[in-house]
Amino acid sequence: MLHNQTYRSWGAVTQYLSGSIALALVTFVCFRLGLNLITTACLYLIVIVLLSLRGSFLLSAVFSLVGVACLAYYFAPPIFSFRVSEPLNAVAIMAFLTTSTVITHLVSRVHKSAETLREQAALLDLTHDTIFVRDLNDVITYWNRGAEELYGWTRNEAVGKVSHDLTQTVFPAPLDEIMAELTRMGRWEGELVHARRDGTTVVVASRWSLQRDTQGRPAGTLETNNDITVRKRAEEALQRTQTELARVMRVTALGEIAASIAHEINQPLAAIVADANACLHWLATDRAPVDKIREALAAILKDGDRAAEVITRIRALLSRSSIAHQPCDLAGVIREVHPLVRPELGRHGITLEMFLSTDVPAVMGDRIQIQQVLLNLLMNAAEAVREVPPQRRRLVVRSTVEDRDDGPWAVVAVEDAGIGFGEDEAAHLFEAFYTTKPGGLGMGLSISRSIIDSHRGRLWATANPSHGATFHLALPGLR
Repeated sequence: MLHNQTYRSWGAVTQYLSGSIALALVTFVCFRLGLNLITTACLYLIVIVLLSLRGSFLLSAVFSLVGVACLAYYFAPPIFSFRVSEPLNAVAIMAFLTTSTVITHLVSRVHKSAETLREQAALLDLTHDTIFVRDLNDVITYWNRGAEELYGWTRNEAVGKVSHDLTQTVFPAPLDEIMAELTRMGRWEGELVHARRDGTTVVVASRWSLQRDTQGRPAGTLETNNDITVRKRAEEALQRTQTELARVMRVTALGEIAASIAHEINQPLAAIVADANACLHWLATDRAPVDKIREALAAILKDGDRAAEVITRIRALLSRSSIAHQPCDLAGVIREVHPLVRPELGRHGITLEMFLSTDVPAVMGDRIQIQQVLLNLLMNAAEAVREVPPQRRRLVVRSTVEDRDDGPWAVVAVEDAGIGFGEDEAAHLFEAFYTTKPGGLGMGLSISRSIIDSHRGRLWATANPSHGATFHLALPGLR
């Protein structure tokens, strides 16, 4: 603080000293050359303007008064006297004072504005954010230090270049649409992919703010970018891990019902074998019953298709490839999952009732992933009622439609009358690795929720008033 005060004091002394020398030198030269009052006043104005650019308004005002005194004493008859005898000279001196005061004031304001801009630019250089300004033609007019550090181009190299060409910007949408939103809303936010000077790419969270002139017309764009490359890579790695873990959970769930799957396949295979033996037996007779053989062969085809459908469903659930979201009928998805769990439910004496509304809208999603969620919910519900009295071994699946502000939603509820969960467990049901099952991984509900979240839906649980729990799945419907 003391050092700054000393520096400012010496600066003021230097300005007064240099101003005094300049004014004295002009006075001496003009007097020796015999220049008139008007010419000398013009030279004084030049000196005062130069002083005002370097100093304060007060300094320039002081030298303006000194200039008036010099003009009156040395150049206005009678000389060597502060009295001005000619009215025209008095008017000229007053005009000089007025002009010097106005010019000094205007220059001082411009000087302060420029100083303010320099200070603001210096503050923008202190931030780690990338900030640059581009005009209506996307030509860069300002480039802060954060931009230099992130992209590798210096300010002198970047200013004057077209920003999108310099950084080889990859947009999340057509540029015309982005600019239309910027013009309409005055701002835009999104993720961009940029190229650094060394050719490496960087992902940034970008915010654009439209600058307008005094008439409200677009004048330029302020762009602020934050480097999120590391975060995006981490998110992608997490997504890959979750996808692989989801596949493992599907394999685990199918492993738990392997006996049910075998039973599901054995039924049509056994029927095929029986019908084939019957055909062979009939063909061995003298008068083969053609009608019966035709019916048996049709049954063989039907049972073969049935076994193939089971295998197809299993292969789809085991698949690790992602499927593009497409319109899905939830009722159809529920019916596809039912055969996978039906034998397991039958082995434990569990009944399954389905109440599927006909007006439930289709949803946009990955059919296999939605099947996985329903399979997990049904298997959890079946496990919850295994040890309860036989009359309570009952599961109910309901599908309904719910009208919301953003349109209709398809809702599926899986209800059981099992052991349920307590209030202390409710907050942890969907946490990873939380489980109440002996030997359970605690990942099923966590993965199920992440799947539904990726479909912009909701998955939650409620405790039933009497026994058990109900898990609710809600997805936005197609309009």
